[in-house]
Amino acid sequence: MSSPRTTPETDQQVASTHAGNWWHRSHPTFAAIVGFFSGMVLVTVLPGAFAAILRLLFSDDTAEELFPFVLLLLAVPIFMLAKRKTRRFGIFMVVGMVLTAVVVVSVTSLVLFFML
Repeated sequence: MSSPRTTPETDQQVASTHAGNWWHRSHPTFAAIVGFFSGMVLVTVLPGAFAAILRLLFSDDTAEELFPFVLLLLAVPIFMLAKRKTRRFGIFMVVGMVLTAVVVVSVTSLVLFFML
């Protein structure tokens, strides 16, 4: 049996491909941070992008009728909570969604209170 030959180039290439991936699988806060910010994006950016795409593709009346389909995005975290492998990520995604909604509603109510 012959052992595989290694060269400095292949060692460096292997080291460079695995250098950035260690924290994806072993860092304890990776799923929490990414899940939280994914929930924030799901609440803030995606409904606006969905509305903008609908306004580009359809007339105003049709876009207003189709906008409630944005609620289908809620199926993503529900599905993630149901699957055992993605449950931790899904929990933090829901936490990000809820906290973002609470902050938006509270800031909006305070601004309206002070303006009126």
